[in-house]
Amino acid sequence: MKKIGFLSFGHWAPSPQSRTQSAADALLQSIDLAMEAERLGMDGAYFRVHHFAQQLASPFPLLAAVGAKTRKIEIGTAVIDMRYENPHYMVEDAGAADLISSGRLQLGISRGSPEQVIDGWRYFGYRSTKGEDDADMGRRHAEEFLELLRGKGFAQPNPRPMFPNPPGLLRLEPYSADLRDRIWWGSASNATAEWAAKLGMNMQTSTLKFDETGESLHIQQAAQIRAFRAAWKQAGHTRTPRISVSRSIFPLIDDRDRAYFGRGGQEDDKIGFLDENTRAIFGRSYAAEPYILVEQLRNDEAIAEADTLLLTIPNQLGVAYNAHVMEAILTTVAPALGWH
Repeated sequence: MKKIGFLSFGHWAPSPQSRTQSAADALLQSIDLAMEAERLGMDGAYFRVHHFAQQLASPFPLLAAVGAKTRKIEIGTAVIDMRYENPHYMVEDAGAADLISSGRLQLGISRGSPEQVIDGWRYFGYRSTKGEDDADMGRRHAEEFLELLRGKGFAQPNPRPMFPNPPGLLRLEPYSADLRDRIWWGSASNATAEWAAKLGMNMQTSTLKFDETGESLHIQQAAQIRAFRAAWKQAGHTRTPRISVSRSIFPLIDDRDRAYFGRGGQEDDKIGFLDENTRAIFGRSYAAEPYILVEQLRNDEAIAEADTLLLTIPNQLGVAYNAHVMEAILTTVAPALGWH
């Protein structure tokens, strides 16, 4: 395990139990949490994107703000739903956020998950073309985004522009030269993992996956990662890809930890359906004393296969508590897994 980051969904709720009461709280606390993670020596700060929900939704203002407030930590998403994205506008936003952070952006994208509304991407002005479904549309947007990130000129310049143009066709600006190599695809199946590898994207696999074999999540994900690497090699890419897995991990250190997570809970994977036809497996949570966690996580085959571990955090418990959880993992669990 080379790198460890946190992953926040950025929930908020105006309830007495939540320390994140509003959208402003979720955004500002996300910045504070990234700063705390950097102080603790964590490698990455990642944020989920959900539309029409009381969660983080517009990633680029947040990524730019985190980039301006930090100096070393990687900043990313896991994941942006490409069904909702204009690839041209996204290239400009991503380029700006990456330049503000001095090239620390690690952008996770995907075709998206089940959303709060029916076909929410339609309200953003997008339509699938004849013969494609919304997943196909998301992948089409992703491929267009990847091509634009290459920085090749494509737009015919105005012969009488307001400002002087460089020679030739124009590209989108601002341009970040190597951002194309820092795009990740959030994959829920073996087939999309192989597709992402062929396109030269890094790979993210989360706490759920399409149930393709009936085996435990970590075993299916390990096989998925191996399929990704085989497809990467076959495609002939020269750089080494990065691969992350997400897990919910809570060391039981003090009375707060035991009150929140020490009563037992989801200690086994669960099976559910994302829609009428898609059976999925949802990963267990890990909550135990550190020495027990070390043994449990050593047996997680997907963690062993990946190079990056993303810790899903309960952001509504507040910045201070989540910083405590991250510090406990970094000091009592991560070194035994090879992180340093």
